[in-house]
Amino acid sequence: MASNPQPAVVAANDRIGFFDLQRQQRRIHDDVRARMDAVLVHGQFILGPEVSELEGKLAAFAGVPHAIAVSSGRDALMIGLMALGIGPGDAVFVPAFTFAATAGAVCSINATPIFVDVDPETRNMDPADLERAIDEVIAAGELKPRVVMPVDLYGLPADYEAIGKIAARHDMTVFSDAAQSFGGRAGNSRVGGMAPISATSFYPTKPLGCYGDGGAILTDSDELAEAVRTLRSHGRQGTGDVAVRNGVTGRLDTLQAAVLLSKLTVFEDELEKRDAVARRYDAALAGKVGIQKQPSGYFSANAIYTITLPNREALKAELDARGIGNAFFYRVALHQHPAFAEAPKRPLPVSERLADTVISLPMHPDLTDEEVERVIAAVLDAVG
Repeated sequence: MASNPQPAVVAANDRIGFFDLQRQQRRIHDDVRARMDAVLVHGQFILGPEVSELEGKLAAFAGVPHAIAVSSGRDALMIGLMALGIGPGDAVFVPAFTFAATAGAVCSINATPIFVDVDPETRNMDPADLERAIDEVIAAGELKPRVVMPVDLYGLPADYEAIGKIAARHDMTVFSDAAQSFGGRAGNSRVGGMAPISATSFYPTKPLGCYGDGGAILTDSDELAEAVRTLRSHGRQGTGDVAVRNGVTGRLDTLQAAVLLSKLTVFEDELEKRDAVARRYDAALAGKVGIQKQPSGYFSANAIYTITLPNREALKAELDARGIGNAFFYRVALHQHPAFAEAPKRPLPVSERLADTVISLPMHPDLTDEEVERVIAAVLDAVG
Protein backbone atom coordinates (compact mmCIF):
# COMPACT_ATOMS: atom_id res chain seq x y z
CA MET A 1 0.00 0.00 0.00
CA ALA A 2 1.01 3.65 -0.25
CA SER A 3 3.63 4.85 2.20
CA ASN A 4 1.90 8.23 2.57
CA PRO A 5 -1.73 8.15 3.75
CA GLN A 6 -4.15 9.67 1.25
CA PRO A 7 -7.34 11.55 2.10
CA ALA A 8 -10.40 9.31 2.33
CA VAL A 9 -12.44 11.70 0.19
CA VAL A 10 -11.23 13.08 -3.13
CA ALA A 11 -12.87 16.20 -4.52
CA ALA A 12 -15.02 15.48 -7.56
CA ASN A 13 -12.95 17.76 -9.80
CA ASP A 14 -9.80 15.88 -8.78
CA ARG A 15 -11.08 12.47 -9.79
CA ILE A 16 -9.63 10.76 -12.85
CA GLY A 17 -12.27 9.00 -14.88
CA PHE A 18 -11.67 5.53 -16.25
CA PHE A 19 -13.25 6.88 -19.45
CA ASP A 20 -14.10 10.55 -19.99
CA LEU A 21 -16.43 11.11 -22.92
CA GLN A 22 -17.42 14.60 -21.78
CA ARG A 23 -14.00 16.11 -22.47
CA GLN A 24 -14.07 14.86 -26.03
CA GLN A 25 -17.68 15.98 -26.42
CA ARG A 26 -16.73 19.51 -25.41
CA ARG A 27 -13.96 19.59 -28.03
CA ILE A 28 -16.19 18.53 -30.93
CA HIS A 29 -19.54 19.83 -29.66
CA ASP A 30 -20.24 22.37 -32.39
CA ASP A 31 -19.42 19.98 -35.24
CA VAL A 32 -21.49 17.17 -33.71
CA ARG A 33 -24.48 19.43 -33.24
CA ALA A 34 -24.25 20.77 -36.79
CA ARG A 35 -24.17 17.25 -38.25
CA MET A 36 -27.04 16.05 -36.05
CA ASP A 37 -29.10 19.13 -36.89
CA ALA A 38 -28.62 18.34 -40.58
CA VAL A 39 -30.15 14.91 -39.98
CA LEU A 40 -33.10 16.46 -38.16
CA VAL A 41 -33.68 18.73 -41.16
CA HIS A 42 -33.61 16.06 -43.88
CA GLY A 43 -35.43 13.50 -41.69
CA GLN A 44 -33.88 10.33 -43.17
CA PHE A 45 -33.31 8.70 -39.81
CA ILE A 46 -32.70 5.18 -41.11
CA LEU A 47 -29.97 4.62 -43.75
CA GLY A 48 -29.78 8.34 -44.49
CA PRO A 49 -26.95 9.87 -46.54
CA GLU A 50 -24.65 10.09 -43.50
CA VAL A 51 -24.66 6.30 -43.21
CA SER A 52 -23.41 5.87 -46.77
CA GLU A 53 -20.83 8.62 -46.24
CA LEU A 54 -19.61 6.96 -43.06
CA GLU A 55 -19.36 3.56 -44.73
CA GLY A 56 -17.21 5.00 -47.48
CA LYS A 57 -14.86 6.68 -45.01
CA LEU A 58 -14.58 3.59 -42.82
CA ALA A 59 -13.73 1.44 -45.84
CA ALA A 60 -11.14 3.94 -47.05
CA PHE A 61 -9.58 4.18 -43.58
CA ALA A 62 -9.25 0.38 -43.31
CA GLY A 63 -8.19 -0.06 -46.93
CA VAL A 64 -11.02 -2.42 -47.92
CA PRO A 65 -13.75 -2.17 -50.57
CA HIS A 66 -16.69 -2.58 -48.21
CA ALA A 67 -17.81 -1.30 -44.82
CA ILE A 68 -21.42 -1.93 -43.79
CA ALA A 69 -22.69 -0.03 -40.75
CA VAL A 70 -24.86 -2.02 -38.36
CA SER A 71 -26.67 -1.61 -35.06
CA SER A 72 -23.99 -2.83 -32.61
CA GLY A 73 -20.75 -4.73 -32.31
CA ARG A 74 -22.58 -7.83 -31.14
CA ASP A 75 -24.93 -7.62 -34.14
CA ALA A 76 -21.89 -7.19 -36.40
CA LEU A 77 -20.52 -10.52 -35.17
CA MET A 78 -23.86 -12.30 -35.50
CA ILE A 79 -24.65 -10.90 -38.95
CA GLY A 80 -21.14 -11.69 -40.16
CA LEU A 81 -21.48 -15.29 -39.04
CA MET A 82 -24.89 -15.51 -40.72
CA ALA A 83 -23.37 -14.15 -43.95
CA LEU A 84 -20.76 -16.91 -43.76
CA GLY A 85 -23.54 -19.50 -43.52
CA ILE A 86 -22.62 -20.62 -40.00
CA GLY A 87 -25.21 -22.51 -37.95
CA PRO A 88 -25.96 -25.71 -36.04
CA GLY A 89 -23.20 -28.30 -36.14
CA ASP A 90 -20.51 -25.71 -36.90
CA ALA A 91 -17.56 -24.99 -34.61
CA VAL A 92 -16.36 -21.41 -34.20
CA PHE A 93 -13.04 -21.01 -32.38
CA VAL A 94 -12.90 -18.02 -30.04
CA PRO A 95 -10.46 -16.90 -27.34
CA ALA A 96 -11.47 -17.76 -23.79
CA PHE A 97 -10.35 -14.40 -22.43
CA THR A 98 -12.51 -11.59 -23.78
CA PHE A 99 -15.99 -10.04 -23.49
CA ALA A 100 -19.04 -12.31 -23.54
CA ALA A 101 -20.39 -10.94 -26.84
CA THR A 102 -17.80 -12.92 -28.80
CA ALA A 103 -19.10 -16.33 -27.73
CA GLY A 104 -22.64 -15.02 -27.35
CA ALA A 105 -22.86 -14.16 -31.03
CA VAL A 106 -21.86 -17.73 -31.89
CA CYS A 107 -24.52 -19.20 -29.61
CA SER A 108 -27.18 -16.83 -30.95
CA ILE A 109 -27.07 -18.57 -34.35
CA ASN A 110 -26.96 -22.02 -32.73
CA ALA A 111 -23.34 -22.71 -33.63
CA THR A 112 -20.87 -23.99 -31.00
CA PRO A 113 -18.07 -21.85 -29.53
CA ILE A 114 -14.79 -23.69 -28.99
CA PHE A 115 -12.66 -21.85 -26.47
CA VAL A 116 -8.98 -21.33 -27.22
CA ASP A 117 -6.39 -20.19 -24.69
CA VAL A 118 -4.49 -16.94 -25.12
CA ASP A 119 -0.83 -16.00 -25.22
CA PRO A 120 0.29 -14.82 -21.75
CA GLU A 121 2.17 -11.82 -23.16
CA THR A 122 -0.05 -10.47 -25.95
CA ARG A 123 -3.23 -11.87 -24.33
CA ASN A 124 -4.57 -12.62 -27.80
CA MET A 125 -5.49 -16.03 -29.23
CA ASP A 126 -2.60 -18.50 -28.96
CA PRO A 127 -1.99 -20.08 -32.39
CA ALA A 128 -0.47 -23.21 -30.81
CA ASP A 129 -3.57 -23.82 -28.69
CA LEU A 130 -5.76 -23.09 -31.72
CA GLU A 131 -4.06 -26.00 -33.50
CA ARG A 132 -4.75 -28.25 -30.52
CA ALA A 133 -8.38 -27.17 -30.31
CA ILE A 134 -9.01 -27.83 -34.01
CA ASP A 135 -7.41 -31.27 -33.75
CA GLU A 136 -9.61 -32.09 -30.76
CA VAL A 137 -12.80 -31.10 -32.60
CA ILE A 138 -11.82 -33.12 -35.66
CA ALA A 139 -10.99 -36.15 -33.50
CA ALA A 140 -14.33 -35.92 -31.67
CA GLY A 141 -16.16 -35.91 -35.01
CA GLU A 142 -19.31 -34.17 -33.76
CA LEU A 143 -18.76 -30.66 -35.12
CA LYS A 144 -17.38 -29.19 -38.32
CA PRO A 145 -14.59 -26.60 -37.88
CA ARG A 146 -15.74 -23.58 -39.88
CA VAL A 147 -14.51 -20.26 -38.47
CA VAL A 148 -11.64 -18.90 -36.38
CA MET A 149 -12.70 -15.69 -34.66
CA PRO A 150 -9.72 -14.01 -32.96
CA VAL A 151 -10.28 -10.96 -30.76
CA ASP A 152 -7.94 -7.95 -30.88
CA LEU A 153 -7.88 -7.67 -27.11
CA TYR A 154 -7.66 -4.18 -25.63
CA GLY A 155 -7.03 -2.84 -29.16
CA LEU A 156 -3.97 -4.93 -30.10
CA PRO A 157 -4.36 -6.87 -33.39
CA ALA A 158 -4.09 -10.64 -33.07
CA ASP A 159 -1.48 -12.71 -34.91
CA TYR A 160 -3.43 -12.95 -38.17
CA GLU A 161 -0.47 -14.25 -40.14
CA ALA A 162 -0.11 -17.37 -37.97
CA ILE A 163 -3.85 -17.81 -37.46
CA GLY A 164 -4.54 -17.41 -41.17
CA LYS A 165 -2.11 -20.18 -42.07
CA ILE A 166 -3.75 -22.56 -39.60
CA ALA A 167 -7.22 -21.70 -40.85
CA ALA A 168 -6.18 -22.21 -44.49
CA ARG A 169 -4.87 -25.70 -43.74
CA HIS A 170 -8.29 -26.67 -42.41
CA ASP A 171 -10.34 -24.79 -45.03
CA MET A 172 -11.68 -22.40 -42.40
CA THR A 173 -12.50 -18.68 -42.56
CA VAL A 174 -10.87 -16.10 -40.28
CA PHE A 175 -13.43 -13.61 -38.95
CA SER A 176 -11.83 -10.82 -36.91
CA ASP A 177 -13.57 -9.61 -33.77
CA ALA A 178 -12.15 -6.10 -33.93
CA ALA A 179 -14.64 -4.59 -31.49
CA GLN A 180 -11.86 -2.88 -29.53
CA SER A 181 -9.26 -2.32 -32.22
CA PHE A 182 -10.48 -0.11 -35.07
CA GLY A 183 -7.53 2.18 -35.75
CA GLY A 184 -4.94 -0.48 -34.92
CA ARG A 185 -2.54 -1.94 -37.46
CA ALA A 186 0.20 -4.48 -38.06
CA GLY A 187 2.83 -3.57 -40.59
CA ASN A 188 1.05 -1.96 -43.54
CA SER A 189 -2.32 -3.58 -42.76
CA ARG A 190 -5.00 -1.78 -40.79
CA VAL A 191 -7.64 -3.43 -38.66
CA GLY A 192 -10.61 -4.14 -40.89
CA GLY A 193 -8.35 -5.39 -43.65
CA MET A 194 -6.41 -8.05 -41.76
CA ALA A 195 -8.96 -10.85 -42.23
CA PRO A 196 -11.45 -11.73 -44.97
CA ILE A 197 -14.21 -10.29 -42.79
CA SER A 198 -14.04 -8.16 -39.64
CA ALA A 199 -16.53 -6.77 -37.16
CA THR A 200 -16.05 -3.68 -35.02
CA SER A 201 -18.04 -1.83 -32.36
CA PHE A 202 -18.88 1.85 -31.98
CA TYR A 203 -20.06 1.55 -28.38
CA PRO A 204 -19.45 4.97 -26.76
CA THR A 205 -16.28 3.94 -24.88
CA LYS A 206 -14.55 2.41 -27.92
CA PRO A 207 -11.67 4.34 -29.56
CA LEU A 208 -14.16 5.36 -32.26
CA GLY A 209 -17.49 5.48 -30.49
CA CYS A 210 -20.92 6.97 -31.13
CA TYR A 211 -23.54 8.17 -28.62
CA GLY A 212 -25.39 4.86 -28.46
CA ASP A 213 -24.92 1.41 -29.91
CA GLY A 214 -23.35 0.92 -33.31
CA GLY A 215 -20.96 -1.27 -35.25
CA ALA A 216 -19.69 -2.18 -38.69
CA ILE A 217 -18.63 -5.15 -40.79
CA LEU A 218 -15.67 -4.74 -43.13
CA THR A 219 -14.71 -7.10 -45.94
CA ASP A 220 -12.96 -7.37 -49.28
CA SER A 221 -15.61 -9.81 -50.56
CA ASP A 222 -18.38 -8.45 -52.78
CA GLU A 223 -20.46 -11.54 -52.03
CA LEU A 224 -20.16 -11.23 -48.24
CA ALA A 225 -20.85 -7.49 -48.39
CA GLU A 226 -24.08 -8.05 -50.30
CA ALA A 227 -25.14 -10.77 -47.87
CA VAL A 228 -24.50 -8.47 -44.90
CA ARG A 229 -26.50 -5.62 -46.45
CA THR A 230 -29.40 -7.98 -47.03
CA LEU A 231 -29.24 -9.55 -43.57
CA ARG A 232 -29.10 -6.22 -41.68
CA SER A 233 -32.43 -5.13 -43.17
CA HIS A 234 -34.87 -8.00 -42.57
CA GLY A 235 -33.30 -10.12 -45.30
CA ARG A 236 -34.55 -7.79 -48.03
CA GLN A 237 -32.62 -6.73 -51.12
CA GLY A 238 -32.71 -3.11 -52.26
CA THR A 239 -35.97 -1.30 -51.54
CA GLY A 240 -38.20 -4.33 -52.03
CA ASP A 241 -40.37 -5.78 -49.28
CA VAL A 242 -39.71 -9.45 -50.11
CA ALA A 243 -37.34 -11.25 -47.73
CA VAL A 244 -34.88 -13.34 -49.73
CA ARG A 245 -33.31 -14.77 -46.57
CA ASN A 246 -34.02 -14.73 -42.84
CA GLY A 247 -32.49 -11.47 -41.66
CA VAL A 248 -32.57 -9.13 -38.67
CA THR A 249 -33.13 -5.47 -37.83
CA GLY A 250 -29.47 -4.53 -37.74
CA ARG A 251 -29.08 -1.06 -39.26
CA LEU A 252 -27.08 1.84 -37.84
CA ASP A 253 -29.32 4.87 -37.45
CA THR A 254 -28.42 8.09 -39.22
CA LEU A 255 -27.93 10.21 -36.09
CA GLN A 256 -25.23 7.82 -34.87
CA ALA A 257 -23.56 7.96 -38.28
CA ALA A 258 -23.48 11.76 -37.99
CA VAL A 259 -21.75 11.50 -34.61
CA LEU A 260 -19.19 9.06 -36.00
CA LEU A 261 -18.45 11.30 -38.99
CA SER A 262 -17.61 14.08 -36.56
CA LYS A 263 -15.44 11.82 -34.43
CA LEU A 264 -13.55 10.58 -37.49
CA THR A 265 -12.22 14.13 -37.99
CA VAL A 266 -10.18 13.81 -34.76
CA PHE A 267 -9.68 10.04 -34.76
CA GLU A 268 -6.08 9.87 -36.01
CA ASP A 269 -4.98 12.49 -33.48
CA GLU A 270 -6.75 10.66 -30.67
CA LEU A 271 -5.09 7.36 -31.61
CA GLU A 272 -1.69 9.03 -31.28
CA LYS A 273 -2.63 10.50 -27.91
CA ARG A 274 -3.82 7.11 -26.65
CA ASP A 275 -0.55 5.59 -27.80
CA ALA A 276 1.46 8.26 -26.00
CA VAL A 277 -0.38 7.52 -22.75
CA ALA A 278 0.17 3.77 -23.17
CA ARG A 279 3.89 4.23 -23.86
CA ARG A 280 4.25 6.33 -20.67
CA TYR A 281 2.47 3.66 -18.65
CA ASP A 282 4.69 0.97 -20.20
CA ALA A 283 7.91 2.84 -19.48
CA ALA A 284 7.02 3.44 -15.85
CA LEU A 285 5.37 0.12 -14.99
CA ALA A 286 7.32 -2.51 -16.95
CA GLY A 287 9.05 -4.85 -14.53
CA LYS A 288 6.77 -3.79 -11.67
CA VAL A 289 3.54 -5.29 -13.04
CA GLY A 290 2.62 -7.39 -16.07
CA ILE A 291 1.95 -5.34 -19.21
CA GLN A 292 0.55 -6.39 -22.58
CA LYS A 293 3.33 -7.09 -25.06
CA GLN A 294 3.03 -5.22 -28.35
CA PRO A 295 5.00 -7.09 -31.03
CA SER A 296 7.36 -5.16 -33.30
CA GLY A 297 5.50 -3.50 -36.15
CA TYR A 298 2.15 -3.55 -34.35
CA PHE A 299 0.14 -0.49 -33.33
CA SER A 300 -2.65 -0.88 -30.79
CA ALA A 301 -5.78 1.25 -30.74
CA ASN A 302 -5.34 1.19 -26.94
CA ALA A 303 -9.01 0.84 -26.12
CA ILE A 304 -8.24 -0.37 -22.58
CA TYR A 305 -4.90 -0.32 -20.76
CA THR A 306 -4.69 -3.42 -18.58
CA ILE A 307 -1.96 -4.67 -16.26
CA THR A 308 -1.63 -7.85 -14.21
CA LEU A 309 -0.49 -8.37 -10.64
CA PRO A 310 -1.18 -11.06 -8.04
CA ASN A 311 -2.82 -8.80 -5.46
CA ARG A 312 -5.00 -6.57 -7.59
CA GLU A 313 -7.45 -5.88 -4.76
CA ALA A 314 -4.81 -3.88 -2.90
CA LEU A 315 -4.16 -1.79 -6.01
CA LYS A 316 -7.89 -1.30 -6.57
CA ALA A 317 -8.28 -0.05 -3.01
CA GLU A 318 -5.43 2.40 -3.52
CA LEU A 319 -6.81 3.69 -6.80
CA ASP A 320 -10.28 4.06 -5.32
CA ALA A 321 -8.89 5.99 -2.36
CA ARG A 322 -7.12 8.40 -4.69
CA GLY A 323 -10.16 8.91 -6.92
CA ILE A 324 -8.68 7.08 -9.90
CA GLY A 325 -11.03 5.08 -12.10
CA ASN A 326 -10.30 1.40 -12.63
CA ALA A 327 -12.04 -1.81 -13.67
CA PHE A 328 -11.48 -5.54 -14.17
CA PHE A 329 -11.49 -6.43 -17.89
CA TYR A 330 -12.21 -9.33 -17.59
CA ARG A 331 -12.80 -10.95 -14.22
CA VAL A 332 -14.27 -14.24 -15.52
CA ALA A 333 -12.95 -16.29 -18.44
CA LEU A 334 -15.62 -17.13 -21.02
CA HIS A 335 -15.68 -20.87 -20.38
CA GLN A 336 -16.56 -20.07 -16.75
CA HIS A 337 -19.70 -18.09 -17.70
CA PRO A 338 -22.93 -19.99 -16.98
CA ALA A 339 -24.23 -19.00 -20.43
CA PHE A 340 -21.53 -21.09 -22.10
CA ALA A 341 -21.57 -24.10 -19.78
CA GLU A 342 -22.55 -26.42 -22.64
CA ALA A 343 -19.46 -25.63 -24.71
CA PRO A 344 -16.86 -28.42 -25.01
CA LYS A 345 -14.53 -28.48 -22.03
CA ARG A 346 -10.78 -28.11 -22.46
CA PRO A 347 -7.90 -26.74 -20.33
CA LEU A 348 -7.49 -22.94 -20.50
CA PRO A 349 -4.98 -22.08 -17.78
CA VAL A 350 -3.69 -18.75 -19.13
CA SER A 351 -7.20 -17.33 -19.52
CA GLU A 352 -8.09 -18.36 -15.98
CA ARG A 353 -4.91 -16.82 -14.59
CA LEU A 354 -5.49 -13.53 -16.40
CA ALA A 355 -9.07 -13.36 -15.14
CA ASP A 356 -7.73 -13.51 -11.59
CA THR A 357 -4.97 -10.90 -12.02
CA VAL A 358 -6.01 -8.17 -14.51
CA ILE A 359 -6.90 -4.61 -13.60
CA SER A 360 -7.43 -1.79 -16.08
CA LEU A 361 -6.24 1.80 -15.68
CA PRO A 362 -7.65 5.07 -17.08
CA MET A 363 -7.20 5.30 -20.85
CA HIS A 364 -8.56 8.02 -23.11
CA PRO A 365 -7.04 10.71 -25.34
CA ASP A 366 -7.86 13.60 -23.00
CA LEU A 367 -5.79 12.45 -20.02
CA THR A 368 -3.44 15.22 -18.93
CA ASP A 369 0.24 14.68 -18.19
CA GLU A 370 -0.44 15.34 -14.51
CA GLU A 371 -3.22 12.75 -14.44
CA VAL A 372 -1.05 10.11 -16.07
CA GLU A 373 1.65 10.76 -13.47
CA ARG A 374 -0.91 10.44 -10.67
CA VAL A 375 -2.03 7.06 -12.00
CA ILE A 376 1.57 5.84 -12.32
CA ALA A 377 2.43 7.04 -8.80
CA ALA A 378 -0.57 5.27 -7.32
CA VAL A 379 0.34 1.98 -9.00
CA LEU A 380 3.98 2.18 -7.97
CA ASP A 381 3.07 3.05 -4.38
CA ALA A 382 0.65 0.14 -4.20
CA VAL A 383 3.07 -2.44 -5.58
CA GLY A 384 6.31 -1.04 -4.21
